[in-house]
Amino acid sequence: MSSTESTDLGRALCIITGASRGFGRTIAREMSRLVKPGSALVLAARSGDDLRALQTELAESEAGKAGLVVECVVADVGQIEGLESIVKASKEAFSDDIDHVVLVNNAASLGDVSRYAKSFTDMAEVDSYLSLNVSSSLCLTASVLQAFPQRPGLRRTVVNISSLCALQPFRSWVLYCTGKAARDMMFRVLAEEEPDLRVLNYAPGPLDTAMLTEARSRTADPSIRTSFSDMFAQGQVLTCEASCAKLMKLLLEDSYTSGAHIDIYDLDTA
Repeated sequence: MSSTESTDLGRALCIITGASRGFGRTIAREMSRLVKPGSALVLAARSGDDLRALQTELAESEAGKAGLVVECVVADVGQIEGLESIVKASKEAFSDDIDHVVLVNNAASLGDVSRYAKSFTDMAEVDSYLSLNVSSSLCLTASVLQAFPQRPGLRRTVVNISSLCALQPFRSWVLYCTGKAARDMMFRVLAEEEPDLRVLNYAPGPLDTAMLTEARSRTADPSIRTSFSDMFAQGQVLTCEASCAKLMKLLLEDSYTSGAHIDIYDLDTA
Protein backbone atom coordinates (compact mmCIF):
# COMPACT_ATOMS: atom_id res chain seq x y z
CA MET A 1 0.00 0.00 0.00
CA SER A 2 1.26 3.46 -0.79
CA SER A 3 1.02 6.22 1.78
CA THR A 4 0.65 8.99 -0.76
CA GLU A 5 -1.92 9.28 -3.49
CA SER A 6 -0.66 8.53 -6.97
CA THR A 7 -1.72 10.78 -9.82
CA ASP A 8 -2.30 7.95 -12.27
CA LEU A 9 -2.98 4.22 -12.57
CA GLY A 10 0.27 3.58 -14.39
CA ARG A 11 0.65 2.08 -17.85
CA ALA A 12 -2.43 -0.03 -17.40
CA LEU A 13 -4.56 -2.66 -19.02
CA CYS A 14 -8.08 -1.93 -17.77
CA ILE A 15 -10.77 -4.56 -18.36
CA ILE A 16 -14.30 -3.32 -17.66
CA THR A 17 -17.49 -5.38 -17.93
CA GLY A 18 -20.86 -3.74 -18.44
CA ALA A 19 -19.03 -0.82 -20.03
CA SER A 20 -21.62 0.26 -22.58
CA ARG A 21 -23.79 2.39 -20.29
CA GLY A 22 -24.36 3.66 -16.78
CA PHE A 23 -21.61 3.28 -14.19
CA GLY A 24 -19.43 1.07 -16.39
CA ARG A 25 -19.36 3.67 -19.15
CA THR A 26 -18.36 6.35 -16.64
CA ILE A 27 -15.59 4.12 -15.23
CA ALA A 28 -14.21 3.67 -18.76
CA ARG A 29 -14.16 7.43 -19.33
CA GLU A 30 -12.49 8.18 -15.99
CA MET A 31 -9.89 5.42 -16.30
CA SER A 32 -8.98 6.63 -19.78
CA ARG A 33 -7.95 9.93 -18.17
CA LEU A 34 -5.94 8.31 -15.39
CA VAL A 35 -3.74 5.89 -17.31
CA LYS A 36 -0.34 6.63 -18.83
CA PRO A 37 0.31 6.61 -22.58
CA GLY A 38 0.73 3.07 -23.85
CA SER A 39 -2.26 1.85 -21.84
CA ALA A 40 -5.19 -0.19 -23.11
CA LEU A 41 -8.88 -0.45 -22.27
CA VAL A 42 -10.86 -3.61 -22.97
CA LEU A 43 -14.55 -2.72 -22.80
CA ALA A 44 -17.09 -5.53 -22.66
CA ALA A 45 -20.88 -5.40 -22.88
CA ARG A 46 -23.79 -6.90 -24.77
CA SER A 47 -24.65 -3.72 -26.68
CA GLY A 48 -22.28 -3.37 -29.62
CA ASP A 49 -23.64 -0.01 -30.80
CA ASP A 50 -23.21 1.63 -27.39
CA LEU A 51 -19.71 0.16 -27.02
CA ARG A 52 -18.60 1.39 -30.41
CA ALA A 53 -19.95 4.87 -29.69
CA LEU A 54 -17.87 4.91 -26.48
CA GLN A 55 -14.83 3.62 -28.37
CA THR A 56 -15.15 6.48 -30.85
CA GLU A 57 -15.54 9.01 -28.04
CA LEU A 58 -12.42 7.75 -26.26
CA ALA A 59 -10.42 7.60 -29.50
CA GLU A 60 -11.13 11.30 -30.06
CA SER A 61 -10.25 12.24 -26.47
CA GLU A 62 -6.84 13.48 -25.32
CA ALA A 63 -5.98 9.97 -24.12
CA GLY A 64 -6.98 8.50 -27.46
CA LYS A 65 -4.84 10.99 -29.33
CA ALA A 66 -1.95 10.09 -26.98
CA GLY A 67 -2.17 6.47 -28.11
CA LEU A 68 -4.64 4.82 -25.74
CA VAL A 69 -5.78 1.52 -27.23
CA VAL A 70 -9.51 0.86 -26.82
CA GLU A 71 -10.82 -2.60 -27.65
CA CYS A 72 -14.54 -3.46 -27.66
CA VAL A 73 -15.81 -6.95 -26.92
CA VAL A 74 -19.48 -7.58 -27.60
CA ALA A 75 -20.11 -10.41 -25.16
CA ASP A 76 -22.61 -11.92 -22.77
CA VAL A 77 -20.63 -12.56 -19.58
CA GLY A 78 -23.22 -15.13 -18.57
CA GLN A 79 -21.87 -17.40 -21.33
CA ILE A 80 -18.45 -19.08 -21.36
CA GLU A 81 -17.87 -17.90 -24.95
CA GLY A 82 -18.33 -14.32 -23.78
CA LEU A 83 -15.73 -14.71 -21.04
CA GLU A 84 -13.29 -16.36 -23.43
CA SER A 85 -13.60 -13.49 -25.91
CA ILE A 86 -12.88 -10.93 -23.15
CA VAL A 87 -9.75 -12.81 -22.03
CA LYS A 88 -8.57 -13.22 -25.65
CA ALA A 89 -8.97 -9.49 -26.34
CA SER A 90 -7.17 -8.67 -23.07
CA LYS A 91 -4.19 -10.86 -23.98
CA GLU A 92 -4.00 -9.23 -27.39
CA ALA A 93 -4.13 -5.73 -25.86
CA PHE A 94 -1.41 -6.51 -23.32
CA SER A 95 2.15 -5.42 -23.96
CA ASP A 96 5.34 -6.05 -22.01
CA ASP A 97 5.59 -2.44 -20.83
CA ILE A 98 2.19 -2.55 -19.08
CA ASP A 99 2.74 -2.41 -15.32
CA HIS A 100 -0.83 -2.58 -13.96
CA VAL A 101 -3.72 -4.89 -14.80
CA VAL A 102 -7.09 -3.63 -13.52
CA LEU A 103 -10.24 -5.75 -13.79
CA VAL A 104 -13.56 -4.08 -12.98
CA ASN A 105 -16.41 -6.54 -12.48
CA ASN A 106 -19.29 -4.16 -13.13
CA ALA A 107 -21.73 -6.15 -15.29
CA ALA A 108 -24.87 -7.03 -13.33
CA SER A 109 -28.63 -7.22 -13.62
CA LEU A 110 -31.35 -6.39 -11.12
CA GLY A 111 -33.32 -9.58 -11.62
CA ASP A 112 -37.08 -9.83 -11.25
CA VAL A 113 -37.92 -7.51 -8.33
CA SER A 114 -41.66 -7.71 -9.01
CA ARG A 115 -41.92 -10.91 -6.95
CA TYR A 116 -41.09 -12.20 -3.49
CA ALA A 117 -38.68 -15.01 -2.60
CA LYS A 118 -41.40 -17.65 -2.20
CA SER A 119 -42.31 -17.35 -5.91
CA PHE A 120 -38.91 -18.50 -7.20
CA THR A 121 -39.56 -22.21 -7.75
CA ASP A 122 -37.92 -22.42 -11.19
CA MET A 123 -34.31 -23.50 -10.68
CA ALA A 124 -33.38 -22.65 -14.27
CA GLU A 125 -34.47 -19.04 -13.75
CA VAL A 126 -32.37 -18.71 -10.61
CA ASP A 127 -29.39 -20.47 -12.21
CA SER A 128 -29.53 -18.09 -15.17
CA TYR A 129 -29.45 -15.08 -12.86
CA LEU A 130 -26.57 -16.46 -10.80
CA SER A 131 -24.63 -17.39 -13.93
CA LEU A 132 -24.71 -13.80 -15.18
CA ASN A 133 -24.20 -12.12 -11.80
CA VAL A 134 -22.02 -14.49 -9.77
CA SER A 135 -20.44 -17.35 -11.74
CA SER A 136 -19.26 -15.03 -14.51
CA SER A 137 -17.41 -12.75 -12.06
CA LEU A 138 -15.52 -15.63 -10.49
CA CYS A 139 -14.67 -17.31 -13.80
CA LEU A 140 -13.62 -14.08 -15.52
CA THR A 141 -11.49 -13.01 -12.56
CA ALA A 142 -9.82 -16.42 -12.36
CA SER A 143 -9.17 -16.40 -16.11
CA VAL A 144 -7.64 -12.90 -16.00
CA LEU A 145 -5.40 -13.82 -13.04
CA GLN A 146 -4.20 -16.89 -14.92
CA ALA A 147 -3.63 -14.90 -18.12
CA PHE A 148 -1.59 -12.29 -16.22
CA PRO A 149 0.15 -14.12 -13.37
CA GLN A 150 2.06 -12.44 -10.58
CA ARG A 151 5.50 -11.22 -11.63
CA PRO A 152 7.90 -8.49 -10.47
CA GLY A 153 6.88 -5.07 -11.73
CA LEU A 154 3.24 -5.97 -12.43
CA ARG A 155 0.49 -4.69 -10.15
CA ARG A 156 -2.90 -6.41 -10.30
CA THR A 157 -6.15 -4.90 -9.03
CA VAL A 158 -9.61 -6.44 -9.02
CA VAL A 159 -12.67 -4.28 -8.37
CA ASN A 160 -16.14 -5.66 -7.67
CA ILE A 161 -18.97 -3.18 -8.05
CA SER A 162 -20.96 -4.07 -4.97
CA SER A 163 -24.03 -2.66 -3.23
CA LEU A 164 -25.61 -2.02 0.14
CA CYS A 165 -27.68 -5.06 -0.90
CA ALA A 166 -24.61 -7.23 -0.28
CA LEU A 167 -25.04 -6.43 3.43
CA GLN A 168 -28.73 -5.67 3.93
CA PRO A 169 -31.85 -7.58 2.84
CA PHE A 170 -34.30 -5.71 0.60
CA ARG A 171 -37.77 -7.24 0.39
CA SER A 172 -38.59 -8.51 -3.14
CA TRP A 173 -34.93 -8.22 -4.15
CA VAL A 174 -33.93 -11.79 -3.32
CA LEU A 175 -31.93 -12.40 -6.50
CA TYR A 176 -30.05 -9.11 -6.44
CA CYS A 177 -29.21 -9.26 -2.72
CA THR A 178 -28.10 -12.89 -3.01
CA GLY A 179 -25.90 -12.16 -6.00
CA LYS A 180 -24.25 -9.12 -4.42
CA ALA A 181 -23.63 -10.91 -1.11
CA ALA A 182 -22.09 -13.88 -2.93
CA ARG A 183 -19.83 -11.63 -4.99
CA ASP A 184 -18.58 -9.77 -1.93
CA MET A 185 -17.63 -12.99 -0.18
CA MET A 186 -16.04 -14.34 -3.35
CA PHE A 187 -13.69 -11.38 -3.51
CA ARG A 188 -13.00 -11.44 0.23
CA VAL A 189 -11.82 -15.04 -0.17
CA LEU A 190 -9.72 -14.04 -3.18
CA ALA A 191 -8.04 -11.28 -1.13
CA GLU A 192 -7.13 -13.84 1.56
CA GLU A 193 -5.75 -16.29 -0.97
CA GLU A 194 -3.78 -13.80 -3.09
CA PRO A 195 -1.90 -11.38 -0.82
CA ASP A 196 -0.13 -9.71 -3.76
CA LEU A 197 -3.49 -8.80 -5.30
CA ARG A 198 -5.40 -5.60 -4.53
CA VAL A 199 -9.10 -6.42 -4.17
CA LEU A 200 -11.89 -3.88 -3.59
CA ASN A 201 -15.64 -4.31 -3.12
CA TYR A 202 -17.00 -0.83 -3.89
CA ALA A 203 -20.65 0.06 -3.29
CA PRO A 204 -21.32 3.15 -5.44
CA GLY A 205 -24.59 4.21 -3.80
CA PRO A 206 -27.95 4.85 -5.51
CA LEU A 207 -27.04 5.93 -9.03
CA ASP A 208 -29.10 7.72 -11.65
CA THR A 209 -29.18 4.79 -14.08
CA ALA A 210 -31.65 2.59 -15.93
CA MET A 211 -31.39 0.09 -13.07
CA LEU A 212 -32.70 2.64 -10.58
CA THR A 213 -35.58 3.50 -12.92
CA GLU A 214 -36.43 -0.20 -13.03
CA ALA A 215 -36.21 -0.41 -9.24
CA ARG A 216 -38.60 2.52 -8.80
CA SER A 217 -41.16 1.13 -11.21
CA ARG A 218 -41.06 -2.65 -10.73
CA THR A 219 -40.21 -3.36 -7.07
CA ALA A 220 -43.01 -5.43 -5.52
CA ASP A 221 -42.51 -4.31 -1.96
CA PRO A 222 -44.29 -0.96 -1.49
CA SER A 223 -41.98 0.37 1.22
CA ILE A 224 -38.83 -0.38 -0.79
CA ARG A 225 -40.40 1.08 -3.93
CA THR A 226 -41.46 4.24 -2.08
CA SER A 227 -38.01 4.70 -0.55
CA PHE A 228 -36.43 4.69 -4.02
CA SER A 229 -39.06 7.05 -5.41
CA ASP A 230 -38.59 9.44 -2.46
CA MET A 231 -34.83 9.33 -2.85
CA PHE A 232 -35.20 10.26 -6.51
CA ALA A 233 -37.77 13.00 -5.82
CA GLN A 234 -35.58 14.53 -3.09
CA GLY A 235 -32.47 14.63 -5.25
CA GLN A 236 -30.60 12.06 -3.16
CA VAL A 237 -29.65 9.96 -6.18
CA LEU A 238 -25.99 10.23 -7.13
CA THR A 239 -24.57 10.85 -10.57
CA CYS A 240 -22.32 8.14 -11.97
CA GLU A 241 -19.58 10.76 -12.26
CA ALA A 242 -19.67 11.71 -8.56
CA SER A 243 -19.51 8.11 -7.39
CA CYS A 244 -16.87 7.16 -9.93
CA ALA A 245 -14.65 10.02 -8.74
CA LYS A 246 -14.67 8.45 -5.26
CA LEU A 247 -13.79 5.06 -6.69
CA MET A 248 -10.87 6.51 -8.66
CA LYS A 249 -9.62 8.29 -5.52
CA LEU A 250 -9.67 4.96 -3.66
CA LEU A 251 -7.69 3.27 -6.42
CA LEU A 252 -5.14 6.09 -6.65
CA GLU A 253 -4.63 6.29 -2.88
CA ASP A 254 -4.36 2.49 -2.75
CA SER A 255 -4.60 2.45 1.05
CA TYR A 256 -7.77 0.36 1.49
CA THR A 257 -7.63 -3.08 3.10
CA SER A 258 -7.64 -5.66 0.33
CA GLY A 259 -11.01 -7.41 0.19
CA ALA A 260 -12.80 -4.63 2.07
CA HIS A 261 -16.38 -3.57 1.33
CA ILE A 262 -16.32 0.21 1.03
CA ASP A 263 -19.54 2.14 0.53
CA ILE A 264 -19.44 5.63 -0.96
CA TYR A 265 -21.13 6.87 2.23
CA ASP A 266 -18.20 5.49 4.27
CA LEU A 267 -15.91 7.98 2.55
CA ASP A 268 -15.14 11.56 3.42
CA THR A 269 -17.55 13.77 1.49
CA ALA A 270 -14.92 16.43 1.00
